[in-house]
Amino acid sequence: MDSKNMGFNTKLVHAGDFEDAFGSAVVPIYQTSTFAFKDAAHGARLFAGEEKGYIYTRIGNPTIEALENKLAALENGFGGVAFASGMAAVSTVYFSFLQQGDHMVSTAAVYGPSRGLMENVLHNLGVESTYINTSDLDLIEKSIKPNTKMLYLETPANPTISLTDIKAASEIAHKHGIVVVVDNTFSSPYLQKPLDLGADIVLHSLTKFINGHADIVGGAVITKTEKDYKKVRKTMTYLGGNMDPHQAYMVIRGVKTLSLRIERATENAKKIAEYLENHPKVAWVKYPGLKSHPQHELAKKQMKDFGTMISFELKGGHEAGVILMNNVKVALLAVSLGGVESLIQHPASMTHAGVPKEKREEAGISDGLVRYSVGIEDVEDLINDLDQALAKI
Repeated sequence: MDSKNMGFNTKLVHAGDFEDAFGSAVVPIYQTSTFAFKDAAHGARLFAGEEKGYIYTRIGNPTIEALENKLAALENGFGGVAFASGMAAVSTVYFSFLQQGDHMVSTAAVYGPSRGLMENVLHNLGVESTYINTSDLDLIEKSIKPNTKMLYLETPANPTISLTDIKAASEIAHKHGIVVVVDNTFSSPYLQKPLDLGADIVLHSLTKFINGHADIVGGAVITKTEKDYKKVRKTMTYLGGNMDPHQAYMVIRGVKTLSLRIERATENAKKIAEYLENHPKVAWVKYPGLKSHPQHELAKKQMKDFGTMISFELKGGHEAGVILMNNVKVALLAVSLGGVESLIQHPASMTHAGVPKEKREEAGISDGLVRYSVGIEDVEDLINDLDQALAKI
């Protein structure tokens, strides 16, 4: 059955799979660095691209390709490329579409290392960037320069949970011939499909929702067109950020339950967001499912559901954030997100502790901001956990 005719959950289980010589029910792990040729002519045909096959795992591997094809099917893209980490995916996108003298416009509250790579490495190579609130479409238009070549969006953004209208932003960018890249990590293809909304490139940290079990690190890029796919694939091969076959096997196993995991965690998140919004020690809550969220209507339009990520502001600021972190018992005090387990973190004292307060606040990361990745535990336990910890403040 062609994956294009499959429903989403059928794609999760079957898209990208292939029959091996022994009839394995799951994609086997081809744990090999290199592949033997039948003869010299066979090797020559493979290197020339005249015949499909495998040469060297950095260039291609059956287990990795099965995952790449599954992810492309889930995002309705032309093709996918898997990476050793989410940052390897980000790096490859930058190096594929930006060169000396180019300019990029990006969401300000973007994943920290994505911005750090641009400002600490790409800037030294002559690439410029402007970080803005991409929820403001007029500001996107005003930030575009003659040398702007990329619009890089993260929606929902990390950790502010602000949304960008992908369709409208893509229309603005395409008027100027600009490639649109969307980091879809916070949503996964179950909740949001950027390519269907007009984006050209979508990327993921597979570490998060797609794998969903906090036991591998990985990344992926899915393109809308064959031309862009070939560009990304070529750059990845040169940079050497390919995924390992065992990593790919683990992600294939994890992604099969993506819908079930997100559905359960989203139901939990809705109840937790409502609880927090009514708590006297919480100043505000950012969750797309709340009517108080400034882009609630946009979330209903471009997302299947509201997701599992919540940000909230404690009235007690930095000190309150530290107290909360030190008293949660069920949620794990850890970075990352998107797993079956609930994770909580306080950016001002953890991930962004080394960032000057002024710069943090420019990106919407205040002293009392807490980010909560809701898992699949019993929601009563999660709420009781927050309740006892908030009582300590």
